[in-house]
Amino acid sequence: MARILVVDDEVGIRELLSEILYDEGHTIELAENAAQARAARLRMRPDLVLLDIWMPDTDGVTLLKEWGSQGLLDMPVIMMSGHATIDTAVEATRIGAIDFLEKPITLQRLLKTISTGLARGRLPVVKSASGAFVPAVAPATAPVVAAQEPAEMVAPVASEVAAVPTDPSLLGDISLELPLREARDAFERVYFEYHLARENHSMTRVSDKTGLERTHLYRKLKQLGIESRKRGS
Repeated sequence: MARILVVDDEVGIRELLSEILYDEGHTIELAENAAQARAARLRMRPDLVLLDIWMPDTDGVTLLKEWGSQGLLDMPVIMMSGHATIDTAVEATRIGAIDFLEKPITLQRLLKTISTGLARGRLPVVKSASGAFVPAVAPATAPVVAAQEPAEMVAPVASEVAAVPTDPSLLGDISLELPLREARDAFERVYFEYHLARENHSMTRVSDKTGLERTHLYRKLKQLGIESRKRGS
């Protein structure tokens, strides 16, 4: 997955974003000020940066200008703030930020914006006629057309449906003769294992699919004896 640098002076914001993005499979680097962000930018060469505007030493817009003037703005940068004006957001995008997230940031908006930024990819930086460094224009890409699934790949699905047990005392492999608590635990185990496998053990997506808050979800998985992460990860 991607290397993402999160720059924010609020520890709670850094920890929350780190947890969410880690669960999405990304490698996360955290910085609480511009000095740490500069060092991390040179050390890890992030694929994307989440940059807070209001910071105590150097604000995010100033840091963005600095990176742009030095030819270091080859990665997508998404600005964040809970107090910025429209003019500030416009200025940031003019300098080189690809988008702006207003705090509090919703999960859906965060993931969608990051996905769009990562899809944009890293652009080479060139020197303009005025002497300023600017990202090169990305080449146009052909539209992606979904391939039609071959008939032989669909066929096993029908056979699997036909193999569903017809015994009315069974629900899959779960016996309906079990006491209610045991039957419920057995069903929930199958249910959560299914969603974990389907969502590649992303707790963010499983939380969204099942409608459980992440804290409740972790507690439920522990109660059922289910590992929340893939083995070996």
